[in-house]
Amino acid sequence: MSSLSLQQTKQWLKTSNSPLAILLFRQLKAIRSFELPIPRIMLTPLYFTYTSLHNSLSALMRIICWTPLLKGRLKSVGNNLYLYGGLPFISGPIIITLGDNCRVSGHTTFSGRCSTQQAPELHIGNNVDIGWMTTIAVGQRIEIGDNVRIAGRTLLAGYPGHPINTVDRAAGLPDTDEQAGDIILENDVWLATNVSVVAGVHIGHGTIVATGSVVTHDLPPMVLAGGVPAKIIRSL
Repeated sequence: MSSLSLQQTKQWLKTSNSPLAILLFRQLKAIRSFELPIPRIMLTPLYFTYTSLHNSLSALMRIICWTPLLKGRLKSVGNNLYLYGGLPFISGPIIITLGDNCRVSGHTTFSGRCSTQQAPELHIGNNVDIGWMTTIAVGQRIEIGDNVRIAGRTLLAGYPGHPINTVDRAAGLPDTDEQAGDIILENDVWLATNVSVVAGVHIGHGTIVATGSVVTHDLPPMVLAGGVPAKIIRSL
């Protein structure tokens, strides 16, 4: 059955007033929602058995696969790297150094700008957390200091990937050097969930950036900042 015929059949089942269509639709919904009649007293041990097996398999993969493979891609890496949830995606000619006691989500993307003569560099300090679905796009250089916390879905946009000029963008040309820039996060910076930091930004030590903010300019040390664009809310 072609995909078109399948879609037509689904539409007929959902919208037709035919007794046959109504009967088939009800039966298909019942099949879709079918559950095994397992007594509740068995569900808790089954759940803990599943999670124990899943966590054990993940720990084994981290030890024998994900961590060694990532270390093989890094220029240098410190002690006690904790990599969880898989293997980060790394693209482009990027040089990465990683300090001691870092925790990195396997759903992280490290990207290096290709249209440059010198390989972009990413330097990550000690005791750094990099959360789930974070993207670090290095245009020239990104420095992340010690004790930095980067929450999930954060974007460090050291380069945009495409030119501003519409003709050049349609032609598939790369971004320009003027669009790329360094990003520096000093020690003890905390970027909350879904924060974006654009190229050329320097964030001072101890500063916290609130959830959903877009940082378009430098921030001084020891402040709470938030908003789009991010502004200083108060000192810490």
